[in-house]
Amino acid sequence: MHEMSLAEGMLQVLEQAAQTQQFKKVKTVWLEIGALANVEVPALEFAFEVVSRHSVADQAKLEIIHLPAIAWCMQCGKSVEIKQRYDACPDCGSYQLQVSSGDEMRIKELEVD
Repeated sequence: MHEMSLAEGMLQVLEQAAQTQQFKKVKTVWLEIGALANVEVPALEFAFEVVSRHSVADQAKLEIIHLPAIAWCMQCGKSVEIKQRYDACPDCGSYQLQVSSGDEMRIKELEVD
């Protein structure tokens, strides 16, 4: 379950931000997760709840922003939305697609005290 290590990494980022920006508590974390990021959201939410206990993010609310997967089609020259890697271009049927977004996971915003 790599979601536990992702949650631990998030907590490290939050604790570093708390030190540098001098806040005491994280109330809400907005997290962007791309469709191709291979993250099980319920597992990540559980892992974050567990690792954040007794920390700056204890009882912080995790808000997930789902991002679509976008690829550039080399055949027709368009940016298209895909559902999974190795999909065909929905416009021309080509498999010559280069993923341009949708495999990322990042903290977008924080609400802090």
